[in-house]
Amino acid sequence: MRLRLAALLLLLLLPSPAVVAQNQPHPAPPPKRPNILIIVADDLGYSDLGAFGGEIHTPNLDALAEHGLRLTGFHAAPTCSPTRSMLLSGTDNHLAGLGNMAELLAPNQIGKPGYQGYLPDDVVTLAERLRDLGYATAMSGKWHLGTRPQDDPTKHGFDQAFTLLQGGANHFGVDASATLLPGQATYRENGVTLPSLPKDFYSSDAYAAKLIGFLGKTDPAKPFFAYLTFTAPHWPLQAPAEDIAKYRGRYDAGFEVLQAARLKRQQALGLVPAGVKPHPFVLPDGRDWAHLSPTEKREQARLMEVYAAMVDRLDQNVGKVIAHLKATGQYDNTIILFLADNGAEGIDLATTKLPTMAARLKAADNRLDNLGAATSYTAYGPGWAQAATTPSFLYKGFTSEGGTRVAAFLSYPGWKRQGGISHAYGTVMDVVPTLVEAAGGHWRGSSYGGRTVQPVRGSSWLPYLRGQSKAVHGPKEIVGTELFGRRAIRQGDWKIVDLGDGWKLYNLAEDPGETRDRAADQPARLKTLVAAWDAYAKGAGVVMPSTPATFP
Repeated sequence: MRLRLAALLLLLLLPSPAVVAQNQPHPAPPPKRPNILIIVADDLGYSDLGAFGGEIHTPNLDALAEHGLRLTGFHAAPTCSPTRSMLLSGTDNHLAGLGNMAELLAPNQIGKPGYQGYLPDDVVTLAERLRDLGYATAMSGKWHLGTRPQDDPTKHGFDQAFTLLQGGANHFGVDASATLLPGQATYRENGVTLPSLPKDFYSSDAYAAKLIGFLGKTDPAKPFFAYLTFTAPHWPLQAPAEDIAKYRGRYDAGFEVLQAARLKRQQALGLVPAGVKPHPFVLPDGRDWAHLSPTEKREQARLMEVYAAMVDRLDQNVGKVIAHLKATGQYDNTIILFLADNGAEGIDLATTKLPTMAARLKAADNRLDNLGAATSYTAYGPGWAQAATTPSFLYKGFTSEGGTRVAAFLSYPGWKRQGGISHAYGTVMDVVPTLVEAAGGHWRGSSYGGRTVQPVRGSSWLPYLRGQSKAVHGPKEIVGTELFGRRAIRQGDWKIVDLGDGWKLYNLAEDPGETRDRAADQPARLKTLVAAWDAYAKGAGVVMPSTPATFP
């Protein structure tokens, strides 16, 4: 009896299973995977944003850049579609179908592997990888990776997509040359070609609004990947009149004065070392600002005013997207990567050999008072472009630093390296490994989903961003670049570049403007890097063009 009583008392003193469960520490919920937003500006100059030394009003991008990590050593391809192929694939553009722009293939490149003009079957995109990791995926803006139905973004991992298939178009949606050049701009939404655009269409406004709409339709239980690819400030230079008016008279002093002012601000911000000299202007007609006529100066200043207005409007629309993320409670858990797709555009539309340009200019109204309107069709030329790429040499289309070094930044509160400036070398091929790894996925290897694919050539920034490493790319690593027969090899601080006039050697740590050729005093290094070029070209399947470059 006593034993039974003791057992009963012991049983009563023991906590019930429910109490035990209640008192047990609950396992921490798995960390919420970050949303991802990539914003691409088209032909933006390295020094255009305020956070990179510019005077254009860009408060939204500046705030993101200053709270994030500004990347002064980030590099893309020399033009848009090759960059986009690398950004989405993580591999070299010659292996991702864009060894050259589809519009500008040399005769000996047509039909060659790597020169398809679209993403081939052995390329897996960032959108596919993230979708397979459970992300909702959406894009809005420029595609420029093929126009066939099977090239549509919805066939490459995007659940929702509003896209301009080609490389550029009238920003107001109605081109004055449409009757002369039908079919030059194709817009699709979720794979369906749109017969027309709204009457109040303006590119930057439309792309941001569509993306916000797509984000509102995504499953809130899923993280999202959003790809916002503006066509601004790519030519034709066109902007709403109220934005152009903000910049009247701001550029009357000319491009040399603008370059000097921006370089001074870059040095004050710590983006460029003190004492760095920019590369001297290289102007096709040899005339600096002082030698332009009063009429030419007025036209040139107005073109820069319109360009600044386009950048301003782009920033306004970035602000709308950020406001949406904050209003929906998603901002603090969103990785934001911003980059330009190449250097500033220095093309002279009046002299370029680009097909269809003569017809476009014939149809345009490029009188001074109409510049920036929907019926105008202009670019701002090599003077302003070189001010925009300061302190670098040249601009879009070239493998010099002015063509490939781009404004870029990463913003995410969860990373240690935020609120500063990184001078580490980076390439657009790093985007896929960095973001896939941040999403909890794997990116190494040459197989994916049962098929053989091009392996990722970039490197993940995550160890660097988390403060676990001092660099992303090692000092011995080789990275090659080629477009239009212009070529370059980068290894650490050293770079060789051939723009059609032979190899030159530069130390970019000492000379980011590529002003002092070191080939004569470093012959052994030059020889080593030329051999590295040969190996890179063979491995990437580079086909040097049989005809001279016609761009820019």
